[in-house]
Amino acid sequence: MGTSHTTEGADSTRQIFTAIGVLLLLVGLLEHLISARAIGGSYIAFRDHIFGFVLITIVSGAIIFGLGLRFWKGRRDISILLLGVVNLLFGFFVYLERFHVHG
Repeated sequence: MGTSHTTEGADSTRQIFTAIGVLLLLVGLLEHLISARAIGGSYIAFRDHIFGFVLITIVSGAIIFGLGLRFWKGRRDISILLLGVVNLLFGFFVYLERFHVHG
C-alpha cells in the first residue's frame, strides 16, 4: 500500500521538475529574443540569438544528458531541469552582455 502512494508522489515530483525545466527553457529563449530586440531587432540579430539559443541547448543538453546517464540514470526530469537552469543562466548572461554591444 505504501508503495503506490510513494510512486504517485515521485511521479508528481518528476512532472513538476519537467514543467519547471521547460518553463526555464522558454524564459531563456525569451531572454535571447529580448536581447536581440534591444540591439536593434534586425533579422540578423534575431537569427543569431535564436541560433545561439539552439546551439547552447544542443551542447549543454548533450553534456547534461551524458552526465545523467552516469549519475541519475532514469531521471530525465532532473536533466531537463538542469538544462533549463543552464539556458536561463546563459540567457541572462546574453541579456547583460547586450549593454556592451556597440554599433
